[in-house]
Amino acid sequence: MAVFAGQGDARRSMSLLWRSAESGEPVPKPGPKPGLDVDTIVAAGVAVADEQGMAALSMRAVGTRLGRTAMALYTYVPSKSELVDLMHDRVLAELPTEYDTSVGWRPAITAWAADSWAFYLRHPWVLQVSQARPVLGPNEYARLETVVRILGGIGLEPLHVRRVIAVLFQFVRGMALVATEHRQAAPETGVPDEEWWAQRSALMAEFAPDFTERFPALAALESTASLAAMTESEAGGAASHMEQEAREAFRVGLDLILDGAEAAVRTDSDGTLHASAGTP
Repeated sequence: MAVFAGQGDARRSMSLLWRSAESGEPVPKPGPKPGLDVDTIVAAGVAVADEQGMAALSMRAVGTRLGRTAMALYTYVPSKSELVDLMHDRVLAELPTEYDTSVGWRPAITAWAADSWAFYLRHPWVLQVSQARPVLGPNEYARLETVVRILGGIGLEPLHVRRVIAVLFQFVRGMALVATEHRQAAPETGVPDEEWWAQRSALMAEFAPDFTERFPALAALESTASLAAMTESEAGGAASHMEQEAREAFRVGLDLILDGAEAAVRTDSDGTLHASAGTP
């Protein structure tokens, strides 16, 4: 289920997100050092979400982790809504903001996509924070700034750059969601992937014995693709077959998107050739 950002008080949320944004440290206050602070609470919230998922996140759960009551947290973070915003922006700080474009934009954006994929697998709960209403925090903007710097000078019109970036963000996010759901399926249902597929494959043969005749193109594709995927999965070692498939789909899909971007750079709507897409 999607969690929508920005549901708390707008002024308080933005104040917390952008406090001492340059240093990343909370604004110091006079007087004795408090036993709690915003950063400590946010770090505890991230730990709860990483270990137990977004469904387990609550002010009470964070307070328990810190050995405090939920009420003790409200002085620093007004509600769970602001906490989610702060957590989301906090973990985005893990992502690199500098990529080498000396050999062209494509290797740089490929590295960015790989880093983003790994980030989502470390923090799968982030995928539940809807992008319909962004958090609007400094690290969210830093991530976007990074991609704009890579793609902004490749020769596309600004509007096209925006759309390519939107496609890239949603593609990486969507494929990472598939991979994280593969990881979560067996633990959450108690049924291993192999057992789930074996049961339903047997029933498919029973209830749809004419499957190949009804769906010949699909059957032919699956027959060939499944054999190739099985060989790749065996070579991959520890990764499960389904997660390996998600990784391969991610790699192939990213190449297709970047191929399209390169084609758009080389040729405008009138067929006029542009500079090489490999030029940084």
